[in-house]
Amino acid sequence: MAERTQIRLINMLEKRKLGSQGLEVSALGLGCMGLSFGYGPATDKEAGIKLIRQAFESGITFFDTAEAYGPFTNEELLGEALAPFRDQVTIATKFGFLDGKPDLGMDSRPDTIRAYVDAALKRLRTDRIDLLYQHRVDPNVPIEEVAGTVKELIWDGKVKYFGLSEAGADTIRRAHNIQPVSALQSEYSLWWRAPEDEIIPVLQELGIGLVPFSPLGKGFLTGAINEETQFDANDFRNIVPRFSEENRKANQVFVSLMQSIAKEINASSAQVALAWLLAQKPWIVPIPGTTKLNRLEENINAASVTLSNENLERITAEASKIEVQGTRYPEHLQKRVGK
Repeated sequence: MAERTQIRLINMLEKRKLGSQGLEVSALGLGCMGLSFGYGPATDKEAGIKLIRQAFESGITFFDTAEAYGPFTNEELLGEALAPFRDQVTIATKFGFLDGKPDLGMDSRPDTIRAYVDAALKRLRTDRIDLLYQHRVDPNVPIEEVAGTVKELIWDGKVKYFGLSEAGADTIRRAHNIQPVSALQSEYSLWWRAPEDEIIPVLQELGIGLVPFSPLGKGFLTGAINEETQFDANDFRNIVPRFSEENRKANQVFVSLMQSIAKEINASSAQVALAWLLAQKPWIVPIPGTTKLNRLEENINAASVTLSNENLERITAEASKIEVQGTRYPEHLQKRVGK
């Protein structure tokens, strides 16, 4: 009987609106980066397809990828996995790096964007990209040119909605004046709350949705990582100051907070962290990623976890007293965000 209840809850995953242009997606999406890039060896192709399809069968209709994840291999994986039910899902992808390689720097020239979209449509096995983000702001190309190019692609029917990633408030406003922005993707979680200061008020004013990536602190808020954890040699977290051994030990206080709340309401630490995010605004749609089916199910069921006002106030208040140790990016990558 308990198993049936679990399945029922998953299939009742609610919808949320991103922006005021008509984009509606499941309350939780699936961040697919980790299947191909960033956290060690790529997942076996068949296992990746199985996980993506299980996410869809469990109620997720919002899938996030990018040219840089591989590069290109993640878009190909997503295209194959979602092909059987393409018209029932929303695919979000991103452009903005030279040859799809972050190490080479940004490239958002109009001709590059157009060429990228044509190539991405083939990799994704589709005739349109539902949500197209600029991955990082290109300091060499005015955002008005970027937004104007995406506007033309929307006119052409190749793109449906426009998004930005890790952009600053001024850039968001300037882009929105040319082509309405439906969503901003940005890191946001209990241990990275900077968007609350300036970004979230701007999004509320302009009617733009927020898509938090790393809503579980790149895995840290799940409680599965401590100072003794050994990451794969190719794991991005090896160069993140916040994930140094010393800082992982110091930041365990966040995990303790999650665990104490989780115990009270019979949930997991990850579910508490996601439920807190979902409770902040009705236009916030987190995109936790995972390579494990059991974690996928755990994350999806976070949408059914209800935090009382008392829970929310306690979490917010106690988290506000904790000083996070370590920056979220090394210096050379930090320069690319908030522009």
